[in-house]
Amino acid sequence: MSVASGRSAKSDTAPLQGVRVLDLTRVLAGPLCTMILADLGADVIKVEAPGGGDEVRLVPPIRNGVSHYFYAVNRNKRSIVVDLKTAEGKQLALDLVAKCDVVVENFRPGVLADLGLAYEELVKHRPDVILCSISGFGSTGPLRERPSFDLVTQALTGVMSINGDEEGDPTKLGLPLGDQSGGLMGAIGVLAALHRRDATGVGARIDLSISDSLLSLLGYLAQMYFFTGDSPKRVGSGHHNIAPYGSFLCSDGRHLVVALHSGSFFRKFCDVVGRPHLFADARFRNAQARQQNRQELTVIVSEIIAARPLDEWLERLDGADIPFAPLRTVGEALEDASRADRGLIGTIDDPDLGPMRVIGSPLRFLSGVGVRRAPSLGEHTGEVLRDVLGYTAARVEMLAEKHAIQLSGTRPPTVRHRGRQQNQP
Repeated sequence: MSVASGRSAKSDTAPLQGVRVLDLTRVLAGPLCTMILADLGADVIKVEAPGGGDEVRLVPPIRNGVSHYFYAVNRNKRSIVVDLKTAEGKQLALDLVAKCDVVVENFRPGVLADLGLAYEELVKHRPDVILCSISGFGSTGPLRERPSFDLVTQALTGVMSINGDEEGDPTKLGLPLGDQSGGLMGAIGVLAALHRRDATGVGARIDLSISDSLLSLLGYLAQMYFFTGDSPKRVGSGHHNIAPYGSFLCSDGRHLVVALHSGSFFRKFCDVVGRPHLFADARFRNAQARQQNRQELTVIVSEIIAARPLDEWLERLDGADIPFAPLRTVGEALEDASRADRGLIGTIDDPDLGPMRVIGSPLRFLSGVGVRRAPSLGEHTGEVLRDVLGYTAARVEMLAEKHAIQLSGTRPPTVRHRGRQQNQP
């Protein structure tokens, strides 16, 4: 993670340097999409409503008025406050469209048109604009107007039905993968549209359903159903087609995960645990046999692992060329990543929060893109109107007096990483 310094963080190596995005999103799916674009170097201008802005700014835990939720999915953006329901606010938005390459929104279908910002209106101001609309069920179909959140998406797509213990109730995934899939697919769609526009000069209108996005990630599980006509069942931490595979309890009450996908891994495991005869057993001699006898094999492996504490297993398995891991908490995983020399986690000197650790982009080629904190509400309103739109001070003041915009004077932070620090303008 490189040190960021305002927009100067978008160095010549940033893939999306020079691309400007108008971000009309809130909550999770849309903001994740635009944050990915910001991490890639785009100048993302987040438009928020007067009063409270993005509603997740109020989601606890909150420290010094800053929500962890908003902070997590809005880094590297600029925030402006515009009342899109006013005539002045609508015109300001259209002026921004003329200066932007991409517009991303996640209102319910029809709301953008109600605001006077339908795609047909946007192209009048920027003919090659790329509009990415992210919604629960897309702009067509019988569910188009129904509200949706991640939990609803997981239930409707069958994802919840395959998550949980074999004999237990279905449970939602710990990650909000429904909304996250919408954000990821949205970013992929925008990148593809930018590539096509570079080649043809033609913009795009992307209609993205979060439900479709998560359903598409069923992958081989969907194909299992198409092959057999049977819906996959819950297998806990195990695997439908691979054994032994899962989380196993050690003698000290901690858990060890092993994923012995191939025969070579299973053979090495049998050797290191002192049970070489298991590999020669006809019940377990190949992947198909091990899967057919999965329950019996799982009991045997469970008994083997339960005989020793986790630390002893970690020492025994280290260097054995076997896919294994201790089952960590979120905190343990983050602390380990902080100690690793990958640069994924850096520290921001935030004016409201003090030194704050954050996760950056996992894309390692982004040597010129750093991390700036999520903006305070309306922090960049005056800056964007002046620098992007060329509005005069008098015009900005007039818009503020009419409550079409909201200004903020919050100072920017300092970013530190690996012992270096640099002020951000």
